[in-house]
Amino acid sequence: MKLLILSDIHGSSYYAKKIVEIEKQEKPDKIILLGDLYYHGPRNPLTEEYNPMEVSEILNSFKNKILAIRGNCDAEVDEMISEFEFQDNRIMNVNGKKIFFTHGHKFNIDKLPDEDFDIMIYGHFHTGFIKEKDGKIFANSGSLSLPKNNTKNSYLILEENKLILKDIDGNIIEEKILTK
Repeated sequence: MKLLILSDIHGSSYYAKKIVEIEKQEKPDKIILLGDLYYHGPRNPLTEEYNPMEVSEILNSFKNKILAIRGNCDAEVDEMISEFEFQDNRIMNVNGKKIFFTHGHKFNIDKLPDEDFDIMIYGHFHTGFIKEKDGKIFANSGSLSLPKNNTKNSYLILEENKLILKDIDGNIIEEKILTK
């Protein structure tokens, strides 16, 4: 199974349109959205081409592929314009690994959930990375529209035995081979 994992669109129709291009290039089985889809949040500037309704139209076009996680900027009203459900967290067995998907504001590399996992993937911090700590792998997809800390607009791909952080042009930033 191949997953496209992205986060923190924050209402940017400009960057939501990039998802269409990325999906065509990557051809994922599922798209995991790690939250903060429509609202820019009080601490962030307005994103490029801020248009939450257009973002929802783009995301709804992939509704059969989307698994969505609720971010700290997502509200009940966001679910009213989304043709897919939001969950607080999600655990999936993918390619022999137990993966914990979350937004990152409650659980992250520094604050672990009670659930057991091999890999935790989250967003929230707008800084893409792949790290190993205490025998577990932690990955942040970064932000599609508002990267921070001099990182690039990015997303993650999980396929076979690889976790890959890419910029929005598909260039590999970082890659981790996953052992069985």
